[in-house]
Amino acid sequence: MAIYRFKVSFEDFDEVVREIDIKSNQTFEDLHKAIHQSTGYNPEKSSSFYISTDHWIKGDEIAYLPNQRKVDRGVALMENSKLSSFIEDPHQKFYYIYNFDRPFDFHVELIKIILQADPNLQYPAIIKKIGEAPKIIDKNNFGQVAVSSNPVSNDFDFLNEMNFVPEDTEEIEAMDGRGISASQTDDDDHEDDSDTDEFSDDENYEDETYDDKEDY
Repeated sequence: MAIYRFKVSFEDFDEVVREIDIKSNQTFEDLHKAIHQSTGYNPEKSSSFYISTDHWIKGDEIAYLPNQRKVDRGVALMENSKLSSFIEDPHQKFYYIYNFDRPFDFHVELIKIILQADPNLQYPAIIKKIGEAPKIIDKNNFGQVAVSSNPVSNDFDFLNEMNFVPEDTEEIEAMDGRGISASQTDDDDHEDDSDTDEFSDDENYEDETYDDKEDY
């Protein structure tokens, strides 16, 4: 039985790569779960493979846990779709989207066809693992940007380094006013002066009005 070797890479984190061997008669669900055995992500998320062109343009969809609209449309299901039925090219490509709620996009490319299975391996088998999968966005860190575990730079601004939170007034006091320009301070002083002048004018206005009433 033939063995397919797929290279799997994140579209936005190309330094993270996996290579997975899988039997030709196994399904896209088997490949889906093998990918997330290698990333550490929860595989029980709505996801889809798409038959792809060489330029990663999506074609027919093969879905896992599809929504009702896709079911009604008759989308192919991963658990019923053998890999061999969709391999038309020795370098066949699939575009893969994991977890439509918090999506990650992958490029999946057939890079080798092995004619004989290795009796010492249990398939699917993770053959190569390069780089750590990026952090996933969930309810516990919602609002953060998913970042690679291998940052290209160690330069951080000092606020991020301090885990600065705008509401933390103690941090602001500890900064002794740093970051507030002299021009901003002068503007504040001018605003205070103008407030005082306006208040003074109001007092004079009230006195004049009172005098007018007495004369009347």
